[in-house]
Amino acid sequence: MLGKREPQHYGSETLDSINSGLQALADENSVELEIMQSNAEYELVDKIQHAAGVDFIIINPAAFTHTSIAIRDALAAVAVPFIEIHLSNVHSRESFRQKSFFSDLAAGVISGLGPIGYSLALRAAIEITLTSKG
Repeated sequence: MLGKREPQHYGSETLDSINSGLQALADENSVELEIMQSNAEYELVDKIQHAAGVDFIIINPAAFTHTSIAIRDALAAVAVPFIEIHLSNVHSRESFRQKSFFSDLAAGVISGLGPIGYSLALRAAIEITLTSKG
């Protein structure tokens, strides 16, 4: 629905466009990138649980940010560093959007920068990974 749903909050760029830009950035940096989108909580949990061994996760948990203990538990269990990202500034919106089940576990949180937040998250993940590997 990205690009169609509530453009005043989420912009008009599509998920395919964002993903294409991320893939180009990954290619420029010789980084393997796997992209996944699902509206099904169990699919996200399964994907995270199978992420052991990856260097980094970038996750936009969307509405699950405020509701999913299952996704939080999966992220805690795999102990893969992650960046939580939101297109809109959740802190300037409804009060229920200001509580995240993930932020305290995250290496960082990017909120309110629109689609550029994804490329910033990927750049940060690359830098953090390179630094941690020495």
